Amino acid sequence: MRSSPFRRSRPAPASQPHKPEPGHPPPASRRRSTPTSLRWKIAALAAATACLVAVAVGLLVHFWTAHDIRDRAEMRAFNSVYSAMDTYRRTGTLSDGAQLDPPDLPASLRHPSDAARHTAYDGHVDGNSGPTFWGAQRVGGPGTPVLAVEVNMNSDLYGLRRLDATMAVAALVSVAASVPLAVYGAGLIGRRLRRVSETARRISAGDLDARTGPTEGRDEVAEIAATVDLMADSLGRRLRTERQFTADVAHELRTPVGGLLAAVDLLPDGEDVDLVRGRVRDLRGLVEDLLEISRLDAGAEQPVHAHVPLDGVVREAVTRTGLDAEISVAEGPHTVETDPRRLERIVSNLVVNAHRHGAGPVEVGVADGTVVVRDHGPGFPPALLRDGPRRFHTGAKERGSGHGLGLTIALGQARVLGAELRLDNAPDGGARATLRLPA
Repeated sequence: MRSSPFRRSRPAPASQPHKPEPGHPPPASRRRSTPTSLRWKIAALAAATACLVAVAVGLLVHFWTAHDIRDRAEMRAFNSVYSAMDTYRRTGTLSDGAQLDPPDLPASLRHPSDAARHTAYDGHVDGNSGPTFWGAQRVGGPGTPVLAVEVNMNSDLYGLRRLDATMAVAALVSVAASVPLAVYGAGLIGRRLRRVSETARRISAGDLDARTGPTEGRDEVAEIAATVDLMADSLGRRLRTERQFTADVAHELRTPVGGLLAAVDLLPDGEDVDLVRGRVRDLRGLVEDLLEISRLDAGAEQPVHAHVPLDGVVREAVTRTGLDAEISVAEGPHTVETDPRRLERIVSNLVVNAHRHGAGPVEVGVADGTVVVRDHGPGFPPALLRDGPRRFHTGAKERGSGHGLGLTIALGQARVLGAELRLDNAPDGGARATLRLPA
């Protein structure tokens, strides 16, 4: 058995591919649209854009119309003074609402410096009167009365207010119509992106045959989907090449190592010979581990199920390790349907790993189809909890403390059984491995 201090905190059980690993988002088929999803972000952006456009157009129309109203009122006042002055000079009567020295005339028009026509704006509002534009001109030389005409803009400004209300309603209707369209369009894009995301998630979980396939359109989403498929093809080829290389090396080494072990057994007993025998046995164990990993990677392992007592298999596995461990069994029936050989392999690897990289006492608990192995050492390294175990990385400073394959084998065998092997650190210190067998 080979062990590794690198332990994986989020293994995905082979029999439960639909169950997301902790810390990972759920599959796309189970996710709901949230306020932070792409669909609602695009909808919010469309609504904001529609609102900004409506506000900009409304302000532009408002100010342009208000400026036009003032210009037209000023022109009417100017022309009315000209017409009223002509009538007054010819007939001596006032027309077009003209007045002589009216009391409300703005101060700037009371004493004009010349006989030309002038206009002035009066923003005073009194009920339905105002604001107004005044036009004025002296009827003669200096000291003569000032003829003035007042043009009330109240009706025009009332029309402006109605125009503003109409623009506001039109803006709301535009926003109400644009948001559903934006949500629908964003949903189409979101579904395509979720399909690509689901493919990438399946690849990261080890499904090297996952592909997005042809996608609609020729936009960036289709380009991303094609790139993910190309990446999966390249990654699959490389992993298959590496796995085949590992299997070939282990297979080719098996025969000479077996012959070497037989030859060493023929040597006379002695301290040096015992050392050589130990190293040869370690080499044979390494080769067997490599062969086992290559079979697990290739998916060639098939469990042989049987009804067995869980506590009995666990006790047998601990006994075979030759290491001390405190075994506690909860009350209740513990018969499970599983492959006892693979279960024993997992438990023994975890116990050896706890002794090799942890500290005593090592405790093994059995309850309700669950086996918990924990020690009281420094716990699992953060890198292992984050990234999972790495082959041939023991994390031990001293040499000769294992090949870093034990946890990899335990995780692979757990997947074959359809079980979940979760690795974490106990709240009161120490590494903890929890094996949950399928019901």
